[in-house]
Amino acid sequence: MNKKRVYIILAVVVPILIILFFIFGGKSGDEEITCKVKKGSIEVKVHTSGQLQSEKSENILLPTVLSTQNVRVYEIKITDLIEEGSVVDSGQYIATLDHKVVEEVLTQARLELEAAMIIVEDAKLDSNLSLSNYRDLITNSRSDVEERKIVLAESVYESPSVIKKAEMDVSKAERKLEQDIKGLAMRQRQLNSQMERRNIDLRLKQKRVDDLLKVYDALVIKAPKPGMVIYARDRFGIKIQIGSVLTPWSPIIATLPDMTKMISETYVNEIDIAKIKAGQKVTISIDAFPEKQLNGEVISVANIGQPMPKSDSKVFLVNIRVFGSDKDLKPAMTTGNLIQTGVFKDKLFVPTEAVFESDSTKFVYLKKNKVVRQLVDTGEENEDYMVINKGIAEGDVLLLNEPEKPEDVETIGWDIYQEQLMRLKEKKISGTITEKADSGKIGMNMPGK
Repeated sequence: MNKKRVYIILAVVVPILIILFFIFGGKSGDEEITCKVKKGSIEVKVHTSGQLQSEKSENILLPTVLSTQNVRVYEIKITDLIEEGSVVDSGQYIATLDHKVVEEVLTQARLELEAAMIIVEDAKLDSNLSLSNYRDLITNSRSDVEERKIVLAESVYESPSVIKKAEMDVSKAERKLEQDIKGLAMRQRQLNSQMERRNIDLRLKQKRVDDLLKVYDALVIKAPKPGMVIYARDRFGIKIQIGSVLTPWSPIIATLPDMTKMISETYVNEIDIAKIKAGQKVTISIDAFPEKQLNGEVISVANIGQPMPKSDSKVFLVNIRVFGSDKDLKPAMTTGNLIQTGVFKDKLFVPTEAVFESDSTKFVYLKKNKVVRQLVDTGEENEDYMVINKGIAEGDVLLLNEPEKPEDVETIGWDIYQEQLMRLKEKKISGTITEKADSGKIGMNMPGK
């Protein structure tokens, strides 16, 4: 009997509690959250994440002799590499390059050198034989001249026609001797030129073998100075490792950064980049050491942006110099950079949550006798607050959440709206902006207009 009574009471009480929850619970969501307009100094900062890099570093490169045109080794693989982050002294081992590639090229170069030496020796023999034949011709021509002269001398008592023929034979023999002598000189110059070309080819092939021997001896890479080894990246942004292929056009194996001069390399979005200038002070935090806080300054801002992966937005490279040095800092550590872009004194400011936007017009919900939508002219902002140039006064109360029926709220401050339109028109006339907004569009979708 008692159990039945309990069930009856629960059946009556539970529905009543549910109804009360929805009645009073629904009203709690309509409570107004407010803030007051303050006046004072506001500091505008831009926060970015970056990566530590050495401002100056020395590259560990392929042997320079490998880049010479005479060697003709166009790519070579890394077969061994010291662990990244190792601290080395000058002359200490860094890496080993593939000896097999150079051995194959060296073997081929030696075969070509031997072939060139054989060609030179054969050319010398051919030259000696050819010149010997020319000298024999000259000797025979001289003998023929002497014989013709003897015949001419013996024909002194012969008839004029016989004497004339003998004289002509002497002249003919002398001309042939002269031609043979000239032919010997020309052949000698020709053979000398051929020998010089073959000797030049022989010297080039010998030079290539000598250079390849130097390359073979230089395939063990050593540190040019003391430092910490940081792997380089190839043209695809992939870190160099064992098995990576290097070329004379991409010769960097690793770098030895100067750990006493560090920078934070960061990227700033195109919305904030106009605020960033060289010389601005920066507070730097290190993710690996949360207790450390360093100071720095902006040293360079890129003029050209680059697209973010899988996004239409662009970012700009900004380099920040880290003041001082710290033995705990290492390249590639992640940093948090708080860039101070400006301090604005004696300004009205409100929480960013109190400022709403419709199209290109910003407004606040101002609470006086009733809530109204007040158009405002905004200025600089940071992560928490926004400067208000016009539209409200110090001490005004603003809503941080929209009213229950924002479309029924009256909009005031149209003079500010008209001033904004005038500024836009002036900028269009001066050519500083494009025709992306017109007077009919701004504020078109504003509720309660």
